[in-house]
Amino acid sequence: MRSFYLFLMTYRGKIKPDEESLLADWAFQDHNFPKQATNYDEISNYLEWNSPFPNALNVFDAIWETYQTTE
Repeated sequence: MRSFYLFLMTYRGKIKPDEESLLADWAFQDHNFPKQATNYDEISNYLEWNSPFPNALNVFDAIWETYQTTE
């Protein structure tokens, strides 16, 4: 199973950024993001303390659902 971070990187670099790409771009820039994590709680806890924008946790939850069904 690839890490959530690698899955999230598929959302990067949109010409017209949406919340998913904003989260991906932020994670790419954040050197402390848990890049090897495959555990929901580890990533969720990190985002609770380091949320880049108000709706980031909701965006993460939606992307996590997709991650779970594809990995």
